[in-house]
Amino acid sequence: MHIALITPYGPQQRNGNWHTATRWAHFLREAGHTVRTQVEWDGHAADLMIALHARRSFAAIRAFAERYPSRPLIVVLTGTDLYRDIHQDGDANQALELAHRLVVLQDRGPDELAPRLRSKTRVIYQSAPDTERVAPRDDLFEVLVIGHLREEKDPFRVALATAHLPETSRIQVSHLGRALSADMAETAQRVQASLPRWHWAGEVPHGAVLRALSRARLLVLSSLMEGGANVICEALAADVPVLASDIPGNRGMLGDDYPGYFRVSDSRQLGILLSSAERDPAFYARLHDHCGARRALMRPEQEASRLRQLVAEFETVAG
Repeated sequence: MHIALITPYGPQQRNGNWHTATRWAHFLREAGHTVRTQVEWDGHAADLMIALHARRSFAAIRAFAERYPSRPLIVVLTGTDLYRDIHQDGDANQALELAHRLVVLQDRGPDELAPRLRSKTRVIYQSAPDTERVAPRDDLFEVLVIGHLREEKDPFRVALATAHLPETSRIQVSHLGRALSADMAETAQRVQASLPRWHWAGEVPHGAVLRALSRARLLVLSSLMEGGANVICEALAADVPVLASDIPGNRGMLGDDYPGYFRVSDSRQLGILLSSAERDPAFYARLHDHCGARRALMRPEQEASRLRQLVAEFETVAG
């Protein structure tokens, strides 16, 4: 099949949407499909369109539906789609109606959709290949935060949590990701100056991110909303446990019984969990073992299989 794969962000943004689009194009080409990855649809004929982000890709979604109303249209819902836009944005809601299939990236995603839409919804967990571990430093307990500095990520929560650590703690936090505004950059500089356990590294190449993960003791994800965080997949692929904000998107990735959740925006509780992970081997082992069990859902072969099965639902129609 000839597939148009639409992502609202190109390679220069290097965010989760782009990484997802790159992986999916690879999986689909391996299955014998022809894939054109674009930020905006150029009108080139396609048997099927996959659009990441209901609101941001709506122009392409509407144009494809108008030109080819009987051809399959798959819309992938991101965190801002699921937990904000479909509840208040007309374009996002229209995208839900135009789509022949909806894709969510974790198993709590369908809860946000009207019951009549759930029958056309599929769950496809994102994935990452295994990352070989490197021996961690003995003199530090390295904690990573990965993601661009923007409001939805609550980017300074981990920095604030370090203020609640005991003086004897060996925890050092590195935040990898660029600021998406001048205000965010200025805030990061101020926070770094006042909270010395937190270091902002700025934008870092993806290979360097994976190398940092390979030796880290812990990843923290403090987001206010997530559709299915790719950084969780990468952490689990590197055998790194996670502390995560208690939001539906993270529960859909890590399970309801995960012991590493903290209340949204609760710096003190996050500080307690950080300290427990550093000082309590039994607690750290529980985090580690649970993440190891969830890893099976987020392997590349699983993601590829689910994606190919989804496209195969329409292959006989296209033929």
